[in-house]
Parts: sequence; C-alpha cells; structure tokens
Amino acid sequence: MPVDLTRAFPPFALRVEAGPLSLRYPTDEDVAELVEVAAAGIHEPERMPFYVPWTEATGDTLRTNTAQYFWRKRAELSPAEWALPLVVRHDGVVVGVQAVETRKFLVTRSGETGSWLGMAFHGKGIGTMMRRAICALAFDHLGFAEVTSGAFTDNPASLAVSRKVGYVDNGRHRLERREGELAVNVGLVLTPETFDRGNAVVEVSGAAELRRFIGLDE
Repeated sequence: MPVDLTRAFPPFALRVEAGPLSLRYPTDEDVAELVEVAAAGIHEPERMPFYVPWTEATGDTLRTNTAQYFWRKRAELSPAEWALPLVVRHDGVVVGVQAVETRKFLVTRSGETGSWLGMAFHGKGIGTMMRRAICALAFDHLGFAEVTSGAFTDNPASLAVSRKVGYVDNGRHRLERREGELAVNVGLVLTPETFDRGNAVVEVSGAAELRRFIGLDE
C-alpha cells in the first residue's frame, strides 16, 4: 500500500502545472534525479552564478551536498522560515530547481526566488517559464506582496529572464563571490503590478494545505 506523507508534510501535496512544465516539492526519488542533473553540470567551470559557490564541489561530494540541502530545507520548514525548492520537469524530464525562500513571511509578505537548470536544458526558454510559474504561485495562491531576486553582472542570461518576467532593478551590492574575488550583484524586485505572466496558464493544486501549514489561514 503506498505511503501518503501529505498529511504529515503538506508541501508534498503541492503541484504547479504550466504547459510542458510541472513543479512540485521534491520527494526523495526526485532528489535522487536532481543530484544527477547537478553532477552533470549547471554552468561552465570558469563561471560562478551563485552567491554561495556550492557547485565548486564535484562528484560524490556535490551529490551529497545537494541531497543534504533538500533534506535540510525540508526539516527546517516552519511558519517562521520556509523554502520551496521545487523540482522542475519539462515534458516529464527533470531539468532543475525553481525555489522561493522567505523568513517572517506573515509580516513581510516577501521572499526571494532562485533557480538552477542543468546545462543540457539551457537556452530553451525553460528558465523564463519556471520563473513565471513560481511567481504565479506566490502572488495568486500564497499572498506575496513582492518577490525579489538577484544576479551578478556577468550573468546576463539570468538578468534577462528576470526582466522578461517584469522584475525591476533594486540596487547593487559589491560581494565576495569566491575567496578574494569581487563581484557586483544586481538586486531585483517584482510586484503583482509589474509581473509579466506571458501566455502560459498556470494551474495549482495543494496550495490550501500549504497555506495552513505555513500559518496563512489560521
């Protein structure tokens, strides 16, 4: 008999469908697929698009670190601080992760989006579709007033996705990316009024269970 964990952990009930894309909270089976996508490569070795350079790890170390990230976020999820690192499938194939993360959400109604795609799936418009899907979930079903993001100035592809979706610039920050390496990060913010939804219809199920779990409907 299949085990149903959605009563114990309602995020497992969440489903977001947008044309050829599907997003859900990752099960352990999804995590197993995601670690292999990550191990196959997310970006060229000489580049680093992330605040935390987690992709500098390789092989089984990268696999372990990636799996532990998902398990840690699952264990820490509470109304005070939560993340939805959703596994993304395109035509049924696991391609990457689209996340939104927040703290003190019941007060701030704000959170930050972040994502990654396996290199084999770059340049196909998938990044824009999955960003629009998570923003539709955030604004239409979870009561966000804004979502933020950011990208380094040497990551024009990420900046282009953000601006296509409707994010506007929200300041710049000089950061240490790798040890001893300066990088300039462009802050971005999106509101329901600036959100460019594109043409895809986004369908969501399981949001009511998630809302109760994070304290929205108490």
